[in-house]
Amino acid sequence: MRIIRLLTLVTLIATTSSVFAQGKPDNGLINVQSEHNFARTRSLLQKALDDKGMRTMTRVWHSQSASMIGVDLRSTELFVFGNSKVGSPLMVCEQLIAIDLPQKALVWVDEEDVTWVSYNDPAYLQQRHQVEGCDEYFTKISGALAAISKAATQ
Repeated sequence: MRIIRLLTLVTLIATTSSVFAQGKPDNGLINVQSEHNFARTRSLLQKALDDKGMRTMTRVWHSQSASMIGVDLRSTELFVFGNSKVGSPLMVCEQLIAIDLPQKALVWVDEEDVTWVSYNDPAYLQQRHQVEGCDEYFTKISGALAAISKAATQ
């Protein structure tokens, strides 16, 4: 029985190490694998943002900027977006959450040519800033981000 527990623990550690090696540790990010390539995913993400009434403030195409200085970076683009009807009340609850607003989503390609959409977990932001009394806004944000990432990746 003790050997089985030890083997289970070793397997768990090996699996966890593999996840960390892929750059996807549990650090407050939600990573959603896309069924599409990079170009299609970023196009679908923008459409999903528009459809949800989100304002896209900017898009930062990191890989394109990197190529301008001779750095080879896999396709990576950051979308910065938000909705003042949700973000502003959160800042009233805890003004310092503004450092993490507006919302961001990263479309990126990993070393195995798989495209991902990653974003900050609203629960992580709630905990990070110790926000109390604004649960309904975090629920709205969680639902919206899940729907947007699903629309972009499936």
